[in-house]
Amino acid sequence: MKIKAALLVETGRPFEIEELTLEAPRAGEVLVRVVASGVCHSDYHVMTGTTKHPLPCVCGHEGAGVVEAVGPNVTRARVGDHVVLSWAPDCGQCYYCQHGKPNLCDTFVGPIWAGTMLDGTPRLSWRGQPVYHYCGLASFAEYAVVPQESCIAIRKDVPLEVASLVGCAVATGVGAAMYTAGVRPGESVVVYGCGGIGLNILQGAVLCGASTIIAVDSSPEKMEIARDFDATHALLADNHTLQAIRDLTGGRGADHVFEAVGIPAVQEAALEAVRPGGTLTLVGLSPMGSGTNLPGAVITRQEKTIKGSYYGTVNPSRDFPLMIDMYMSGKLKLDHLISNRYPLESINIAYDAMLTGGVARGVIVF
Repeated sequence: MKIKAALLVETGRPFEIEELTLEAPRAGEVLVRVVASGVCHSDYHVMTGTTKHPLPCVCGHEGAGVVEAVGPNVTRARVGDHVVLSWAPDCGQCYYCQHGKPNLCDTFVGPIWAGTMLDGTPRLSWRGQPVYHYCGLASFAEYAVVPQESCIAIRKDVPLEVASLVGCAVATGVGAAMYTAGVRPGESVVVYGCGGIGLNILQGAVLCGASTIIAVDSSPEKMEIARDFDATHALLADNHTLQAIRDLTGGRGADHVFEAVGIPAVQEAALEAVRPGGTLTLVGLSPMGSGTNLPGAVITRQEKTIKGSYYGTVNPSRDFPLMIDMYMSGKLKLDHLISNRYPLESINIAYDAMLTGGVARGVIVF
């Protein structure tokens, strides 16, 4: 079938709206009519080349839609299902799935980074050449063929443009606070970076019962946005930020500090804001090949813990429906996350807006 998609032909160039050919789903695969797809920094990293990926490709990894068709041997999705797409599908059988870490499932890692389905081939083509699927999803398109394991069925009374955000920003941010770090009632939390991920870490901290929740960002516009997501304090990042954090946390530093930017210098600054015995959780994706200089002597003498958080340590099959229920009961502010809605043709405008720092999340709506 012919579909319209945002194609990335080479790094350093904007997305181009092109007509592509999409093959029918094969065994274990599902055809999804994409209704909405979030605008996330991770796709921008592919555009700039800081994340290496085969090109040309269709990006988009935060999506939701309706199942239109299924291939042979599909048992996890049915035609008509409303689904949130998961960019970290889990097989349920590997070591990590069996040990409660489906977000680290290694069955799909190779094909996903190769930009293909499990059989090693893509379903997209353009001008007679293969086009690769970012994160196995390629949701910046009207339709997507995805592994059945990437389809998480949800209730049908939720707007799909809202539900799409659960597939990345909400799961990653809320999960980082709830599951990776395990924030406890009464603890203090600092979040460096108040984009889509950081705002959801704030929401996760609230759900966990944190008492002091400090948002830090370099954008003045993000200060008010952070307060809308129940940050108790919002600090503009400058040379006085560390002292301000200590003043707000009894002079010690915070129990939990989250870095949601992925910049090594910010990660280093975030460690200084952690109290002795506290935890730094790294959530933002750093450029491939970059390094972070963290002082071993300080880590040892002050017993600071450093954790990585991949997809918020969530179990998508369990947690996506749970987070949707939290939204429906008023415990998660997902409507507030959507700053702007764009047609596919305006995707480059959406990314320009994201880079200005004045939005929570943009969404491509088909």
